[in-house]
Amino acid sequence: MRPPSLVGLDTTEIRAVLADRADAAWRARQIAHWVYGKAVETFDEMRDLPVALRNELAGRFCVSPIEVASQARSTDEVDKLLVHNGDGQVYECVLLPYPDRVSCCLSSQVGCPMGCTFCATGLGGFDRNLEAGEIVGQYLVLQRRSERRIGHVVFMGMGEPLLNFDHVLKAMRLLHDEVGLSYRHMTVSTVGLVPQIRQLAELELPIHLALSLHSPFDEVRNRLMPVNRRWPVAQAVGAMRAYQKKTGRKVTFEYLLIDGVNDTRAEAVELARLVRGFPNVVNLIPFNHVNTEQGFRRPTAERVRAFRSELEARGVNVTERVERGHDIGAACGQLAGRHPGRFARRSRASELTVPVS
Repeated sequence: MRPPSLVGLDTTEIRAVLADRADAAWRARQIAHWVYGKAVETFDEMRDLPVALRNELAGRFCVSPIEVASQARSTDEVDKLLVHNGDGQVYECVLLPYPDRVSCCLSSQVGCPMGCTFCATGLGGFDRNLEAGEIVGQYLVLQRRSERRIGHVVFMGMGEPLLNFDHVLKAMRLLHDEVGLSYRHMTVSTVGLVPQIRQLAELELPIHLALSLHSPFDEVRNRLMPVNRRWPVAQAVGAMRAYQKKTGRKVTFEYLLIDGVNDTRAEAVELARLVRGFPNVVNLIPFNHVNTEQGFRRPTAERVRAFRSELEARGVNVTERVERGHDIGAACGQLAGRHPGRFARRSRASELTVPVS
């Protein structure tokens, strides 16, 4: 068993670890700066700490909670890392450099229990929730690989963030309070867990919330996303309206376009009606290849343009996802945590139940 990690502890918690020292407050701030501000990997890098304190900490803790199992770089310079915390239960995180910023995509669970039929993670099953330190650890390990500061974080990796509410919330607070990121540069994506959306709204954090919608029709969304049988379209969109009103933040509706499934004119017309009347954006995502029993296919560029035109003609604010990392399986829906050395047992989605609160 590896020792506990400092990543996951805030400055106050680190101070409690040093409670028997007269300089605990000062040293805690120094340590937190090295861990979160400098993203160091070892205690030896904390050069302004006394050697005795570094040795003491090394005997009780490790710095990072995760190890890198493998790394792949795409032709568009996206880095996908496969990481674990020593137990072989692997999960993925992605570094996304853009000309004007650097973003990263973090996982919140090992696998995912939601069972969405178009998603490689969901098809693989579920192992466990990630702790806050394991979530923030992904950011830090990616930051060590980036020459520029990572200023944006999206919780769109493996897992449903709102099923791991407390750890994701603490991770966001660590990223804000300790790393120094703005809440406005954090995005949480959910399949539509209505009670948790409303719970998040009550916190009034200015984070960006995105709903994976993928159809305005319950009969279609039921086939794509089992969660819709518990919280159908009207309830999920209603919760997003309430979130937007409470926080004042524009919300996003993610819409995966699948050829012949949800890319018809009727879908576009109903989607436009559904999102009318409050600040939002519809983000179109042409399907990225995942082996599914349904044989889903990517729509042609012409069908994507036609769907977008229908929305825009009805006054919908539309964007189209800039695809990154497709050739290394890092694009939307492709994260699967595949690794030949892993030994974690994956539960099937059919064996799991979705909590109602």
